[in-house]
This record gives sequence, structure tokens and C-alpha cells, in this order.
Amino acid sequence: MSERKTALVTGGSRGIGRAICVRLAKDGMDIVFNYQRGKEAADETVKLCEAEGIRAYAVQADVSSSAECEKLVKEALEFGDGQIDVLVNNAGITKDALLMKMKDEDLDAVVDVNLKGSFYMMRAVSRLMLRKKQGRIINMSSVVGLHGNAGQVNYAATKAAVVGMTKSLAKELASRKITVNAVAPGMIKTQMTDAIPESAREKMLAEIPMRELGMPEDIAEVVSFLAGDGAGYITGQVISVDGGMAI
Repeated sequence: MSERKTALVTGGSRGIGRAICVRLAKDGMDIVFNYQRGKEAADETVKLCEAEGIRAYAVQADVSSSAECEKLVKEALEFGDGQIDVLVNNAGITKDALLMKMKDEDLDAVVDVNLKGSFYMMRAVSRLMLRKKQGRIINMSSVVGLHGNAGQVNYAATKAAVVGMTKSLAKELASRKITVNAVAPGMIKTQMTDAIPESAREKMLAEIPMRELGMPEDIAEVVSFLAGDGAGYITGQVISVDGGMAI
């Protein structure tokens, strides 16, 4: 069995997920991540991680499927010599609309990926960590899950639910030295925020005390800390990385 730790990151091909993969690679961990589409972006993440001197592996898998989550974990175990030390549930989607105009499929799609996907992955990986009596699970919530946002009832519901799952699982696993925490990003500069019209962007910036968007690397730094040895006595917590939006 390899002495190097293995981290499994969902949604690691771009944006925050890529930044997390690269940061954990800098910490010396082998990286396994999934992507649903966009093989070129996934290959680029692999290259960036391998440049840090570790092994990296991309798996095409849909986390909204329980069976595909099991497949992802199985491939991660084979790659990681039978171990998964860190799980980061980062994969997420949005289907924004005012509630009165929101379609059933918009609710279902967001719940399936953001909520069920995190549940499926935690269920599969926690079994492994329980046998080893150690591990780190880090879930991606959102400032929207903590404070709400018009037009994102479905997204906010899933991200609030992630907080509840995080705290509940933390209580279940704490006695086995497995920590479960969440990170709640605010407005982070990604492809999603780049597409926002300038007028809307200015309105958002006005709501951020630091008056600027965060970077994916800001989230990755907190994930790195929570995944490391120094966070061994921290569990069931939600850390906001939002430039002061939660104040």
C-alpha cells in the first residue's frame, strides 16, 4: 500500500474543482477526480496535477447516479492502492429561475447532483474510512445555502441540505477520527460568474464588503487546510469564504 495519500474530488475538471485538485496535489496527494463532460478540460487538470510530482487520474462519471458513484469510488480505490484518504464533494450545478417559473426538472436536476451526489459519495467513502479509522470529508455548500438568494430556491435548498448532512455525518464518524466539514463559497470568479452581465456584477460586488470576487484558489486553500493534519480536531463546521458576505 502506498504511503502517499489519495484524494477523490468530484467535479474536478475546471473552476473550483480544478483549483482544489491542484492544491491537494501540491500537498503531495495523488488525485482522482470525476468529470461528466469535457475530456480536454479533464486532461488539462491531470497535467496540472502531475506537474506537482504526483499521480492523477480522471474518471468520466455522473454523480447523480448511485451506480456511477460506486464505479467512481471503485476506480479511485484501484488507482489509490486500496485507499481514499480525502473526499471532496465539489460537483454542483445550477438551474436558476424564480420559483413560480421553475420547472420540476430544474428542481430534480439540481437535487440529483448537488444533494444526492454528495450523499452517494459520502455513503460509499465513509464505509472505507470507517475500516481505516481515519479520513477527511469536505463538502461544498454555498453562501446561498446559508442566506438564500432570489431565483435560486432549488440551489439554496440543496446547499442548505449539504450543511445538515455535514453536521449529521460528523457526529456519526467523529469517534473514528474521521472529520466532516463544509466550505461555503461566496461569489467566486469562474466561467459562471464571467457570464454575468456587468450591471448585475456591479450589484453583486456592492454586497461584498471586500468589493471583489474571490478566486477558486481561495476555496482550495481552505480545503487544503481541512484535508491536512492540522485540522484533526475540527469537524461539523461550515467555513464561509465569501469576502465578508456572511457578516
